[in-house]
Amino acid sequence: MSKTFSVLFKGDEISKEFQIINHVRIPRTLAAIFAGCALSLSGLILQTVLNNALAGPSIIGVNSGAGLFTTLIMALFPAYITLMPVAAFAGALIATLLVYFIAKTTGASRITIILSGVAVSSFIGAITDTILTIWPDTAISRTSFLIGGLSGVTMNVIRLPGILISISFIALFILSYDMNVLSLGDETAKSLGLNVSMYRFIFIVLSSLFSGSAISFAGLLGFIGLIVPHASRFVIGYDSRLLVPVSALLGSLFALFCDILARTLFAPYEVPVGIIMSFLGGPFFIYLLLKHKRRVVND
Repeated sequence: MSKTFSVLFKGDEISKEFQIINHVRIPRTLAAIFAGCALSLSGLILQTVLNNALAGPSIIGVNSGAGLFTTLIMALFPAYITLMPVAAFAGALIATLLVYFIAKTTGASRITIILSGVAVSSFIGAITDTILTIWPDTAISRTSFLIGGLSGVTMNVIRLPGILISISFIALFILSYDMNVLSLGDETAKSLGLNVSMYRFIFIVLSSLFSGSAISFAGLLGFIGLIVPHASRFVIGYDSRLLVPVSALLGSLFALFCDILARTLFAPYEVPVGIIMSFLGGPFFIYLLLKHKRRVVND
């Protein structure tokens, strides 16, 4: 650590060490922090607003929607690459609203939401695969994007998403009390004077903004939005006023930890960080299914 600070503040700007730290390590670290924070908060919102412990950006199709619109920008409009965060947000929002509409139309039970998300995610994923097959020279790496990775991230790429994530975090923290009320159920929330439809839409927009911003530079990272909110509740309980900052912190730490494993576990080779998250998230998702089975999934 002391050597790193020495190189940054006292080292030669044209030295190899300075270039690696300034242009590789720092952007990648910030990317992990922003992505972990954003995806964990997106998952926290979805689980609270949809009242479903199994909801998460990668589970109900939010990530797929953001990924599709990001792919469209890269394949068809490469000159507008700076609009990737906006496109990803739009895709995430459309996917989330589509899942919620399908579930609400067919009976908004918790299992219906999950099944709707799986169906929407599969359909959108097929479109994304088709685009990447027809336009193989798209300016993104197919493997690293679909799995999720942080290698090659630059400060220019994460600047706008980082600003959007920071603004969204502040907004969510301000609205955390209202999220507490919404988590009590629609009837109770209405009796307390909360405009349920309006606030649910606001929270879905914030969730989409979090997911879209992260996916625009990190790809389709999975399971972090499922794991971290549950870990946060285990640590500090169910008060959203505490869950929001704790989930942001734990999400950032979890993403950093997975990124370190991705870089060092098979050194000198590096695996996409999304693979590490899937190894950890898959068993955890199965654990949730077994733990909640009829009590949570089928009601």
